[in-house]
Amino acid sequence: MKIDEIYEIYKRFPNVQTDSRKLRKGEIFFALKGPNFNGNQFTKSALELGASYVVADEFQFEDERIILVEDALNALQQLAKFHREQFDIPFIAITGSNGKTTTKELIHEVLATSYKTYTTVGNLNNQIGIPLTILKIKRDAEMAVIEMGANHLHEIASYCEYAKPGFGLITNIGKAHLEGFGGAENVKKGKGELFDYLRLHGGTAFVNTDDPAVFDLGKKLENAIYYGSIGGNINGQILETDPFLKIKIRGKSSFTIQSQLVGNYNLPNLVAASCIGEYFNVTDENIKKAIENYRPSNSRSQLITKDSNTIILDAYNANPGSMKAAIENFANMKGDNKILMLGSMMELGQDSQKEHEEIVSLIDKYKWHAVVLVGKQFNDIKQSYINFENSRQANEWFKNEKPQNSQILVKGSRSMQMEKVLDF
Repeated sequence: MKIDEIYEIYKRFPNVQTDSRKLRKGEIFFALKGPNFNGNQFTKSALELGASYVVADEFQFEDERIILVEDALNALQQLAKFHREQFDIPFIAITGSNGKTTTKELIHEVLATSYKTYTTVGNLNNQIGIPLTILKIKRDAEMAVIEMGANHLHEIASYCEYAKPGFGLITNIGKAHLEGFGGAENVKKGKGELFDYLRLHGGTAFVNTDDPAVFDLGKKLENAIYYGSIGGNINGQILETDPFLKIKIRGKSSFTIQSQLVGNYNLPNLVAASCIGEYFNVTDENIKKAIENYRPSNSRSQLITKDSNTIILDAYNANPGSMKAAIENFANMKGDNKILMLGSMMELGQDSQKEHEEIVSLIDKYKWHAVVLVGKQFNDIKQSYINFENSRQANEWFKNEKPQNSQILVKGSRSMQMEKVLDF
């Protein structure tokens, strides 16, 4: 069956699912395969649960509700592309090493004050999540904001082929996923694939002037809007950082924003959202209101007050750049009883030992009440701090220590599950 024929079915049943455990009656189930799963094996159960159709790439049995294709994932992506082509609205793609999801959510909040805006839910930013995001966009859409993650070359380029963004933003370029990309220079190339696509298709890039690598990529585009801490079409100045970030925006006019985000490293995220809002004629009042009402969640720069302690929970991900920024910001905050609880950074390949040693060297520069390092990557290097293999052990230490009147930073890669340190 051709994609346009599948699309006619999708128009009748416009909800798509790839996880049979979450399947609801009337949804189209795409039987995807991976290293540890094969969705084709759930064809029968999906139909029994009420799937309207199953798109499969392995024959299981005859049923008029089964659509057999050569590759179910490719069919999902091509269906998303076909759906995308039905819209003549701004599609804004966001990628980068740090801050993608926070920036995406801020931009969504700003645009949603003035436009019907659809965006990536959570961080569904990969080869499955992006097409699912596109297929959730309804006919009433006026804007779409698509987050794109990547850990190897040519990944962003492939996403652009079916998301077809007319606008794009690279938050920053740092030492994330070095193992998959094969080095820092390839990280720049990989993230730069978004700007390459925009350049070839006459799109517009929003360029962070504070990141030299992003700024360098932006020079290659004819259509570029610049933002940062100085210069550019719009810029932001930090007014306060303790505990929440307060900034002054200067663009067509000036206004202040009192955010609910901690960390001066969030400045580019706030300015980016303001820049895109201004570009699409969102009023200053609505930009300000949207950003000030935004509350971080899912362990992203969350400020938690528990008993007498103030906790910064930033455990959604970690790479050398974000880890250093979080430590330095925390070190400069007020407080005399600071505790660092850091989980190892992943996917750094042959640079892992060096990058973890550099983090320890940075920690050494400041005075702390306690430092707890979690994970093999930290524990395998020379350092004199408290060590644990996993977050469960660190949680036991935390419960036994019973810190009072303390300021605590909890950060680490997602796989370290550092939020469990705070479980009681």
